[in-house]
Amino acid sequence: MTTSPTDPTTKPSTTTQAIFAAAIAITIAVMAFTMPTFASRIFRPFTSSARLGISADASGGASATIPEGAEKATLAAGCFWGVEHMYRKHFDGKGLYDARVGYTGGDLNNPSYRAVCGGQTGHAESLQLHYDPAKITYRQILEFFYRLHDPTTANRQGPDAGPQYRSAIYYHDEAQEKIAREVTQKANEQWYKGAVVTEIAPAGRWWDAEDYHQQYLHHNPAGYECPTHFLRTFPPLQ
Repeated sequence: MTTSPTDPTTKPSTTTQAIFAAAIAITIAVMAFTMPTFASRIFRPFTSSARLGISADASGGASATIPEGAEKATLAAGCFWGVEHMYRKHFDGKGLYDARVGYTGGDLNNPSYRAVCGGQTGHAESLQLHYDPAKITYRQILEFFYRLHDPTTANRQGPDAGPQYRSAIYYHDEAQEKIAREVTQKANEQWYKGAVVTEIAPAGRWWDAEDYHQQYLHHNPAGYECPTHFLRTFPPLQ
């Protein structure tokens, strides 16, 4: 049977097939750029292992010089990208020397992001702050902590589930422990109606996260932010 160029039984030409393939490729590329930010977190690269302590890095920016007399605070509130970003944004120029993301509270030495994401190492995605105690108080840091995330969900922040996303305060001395328990009690009673599940524990060994995690949202403004990370408009604690 002879078919005309417009006959629906006619197979597409090589040129038509090429155009169709190109259109599909363009559609896939557009979808990749508009993929939901949660998916971008799932598929972010697993590279290198963590490092012990504060050190300079190439992609995340060199860590600041920490002057003598600085104090340290270690916290966990879910995905550390958003936690670090919010502390830097709020306390920049107000006495914050440095903010580093990393892993603590676990058993494995030199954990990688891949290992921590498995939820079996005991580590939490955490933030370690160095600050000037003459300009910022530990109490201010903790009140901000309870405003920026949801401390009522055990081992979860929003869509991020697992013990690595737990809410925790890791104190470095008895004075910090006392303040942590006082602020937690008040936030629990006045802001969260008795639902706070935040862990309060001694600070353990700290491991810096991989370079690409440091100041991640500064370098990737469209990157993933946990939807529970926003400042809540609570009245001041009494």
